[in-house]
Amino acid sequence: MSRHTDEFPPPSTGLHVAIIMDGNGRWAKERGLPRSLGHRAGVAALRRTVEGASGLGIERLTVFGFSTENWRRPPREVSELMGLLKTYFRSDIDRLEREGVRVRIVGRRTGLEPDILEIVERAESRTVNNHRFHLQVAFNYGGRADIVDAARAFALRVEQGRSQAHELTEELFESYLSTASAPAPDLIIRTSGEQRISNFLLWECAYAELVFQQVYWPDYGPEHLKAAIAEFQGRERRYGAVSGEPAAEDTILAAG
Repeated sequence: MSRHTDEFPPPSTGLHVAIIMDGNGRWAKERGLPRSLGHRAGVAALRRTVEGASGLGIERLTVFGFSTENWRRPPREVSELMGLLKTYFRSDIDRLEREGVRVRIVGRRTGLEPDILEIVERAESRTVNNHRFHLQVAFNYGGRADIVDAARAFALRVEQGRSQAHELTEELFESYLSTASAPAPDLIIRTSGEQRISNFLLWECAYAELVFQQVYWPDYGPEHLKAAIAEFQGRERRYGAVSGEPAAEDTILAAG
C-alpha cells in the first residue's frame, strides 16, 4: 500500500528537524563568486550540520536538496547541482554507513537520469540497516506534487476496485506520501532570512514549529542548529488545544 512501508522504524525520543537550505546564491554574489561556488560551500555546510546534529538530540534530519521547481533554473546550474549530489554521496557514503547514518531520498524518481537514480538507490541500500541517525534528503521533491501523487495512487486503487473512497483517512493518505513511515518534523528551519515554506513538506508541517535564521546556508553549522533548537524548546506546542490541556480534549474553531 505505502511506497515506503516499514522503511523507517518507529521514532524514539529524538527530534526530527527539517531544513530549507537557502542562501547559496546570495552568499556567492556578496563575495563576487559564481553561484556554483555557493552551492559547493553549501555542501560543506551540509556535511558540518549532519556531523553535529546527532549530538544535539536530533534523531532525524530532513534537508531540502532539490525541488521540482529547481528544474526551471539555467541548465548549467542544474548540472552543477546534480554533480554536487553525486559528489556528496560518492565521497561521504562510506563515512555515513560507518557512522550508523541511514539515508533516505524522498521525492519523484520518475524521469531522473540513470546515474542519479543509481546513486540514490545505492545510498539507501548501503545504509538500510543503520538506525543511529536518519538523514532524509528531499530531492526532485515538491509538497504539492507529493500530495497529488499520493491522491493519484489512492484513486488508482479505488478505480481498480482494491479500495473504496470512504476508507480514506488521514493516516491512510499519509501512507501514500513519499515521506510515509517517517514521523512529521518537530521543527522546520529556513536559513537566509526568508520567511516562507516554499512548497516543502506541506502535509507534514501542519504542527511543526518554524524558525527563520538570518544566516546564509554556506555559513551554517552546528552552532546555528543549536540556537534554532534552543528557540524551539522555549515554545509551547499545543496542537490546537488550550494551553495546559491535552490536545485531544478541545477543538478551537477558527471563528472563535
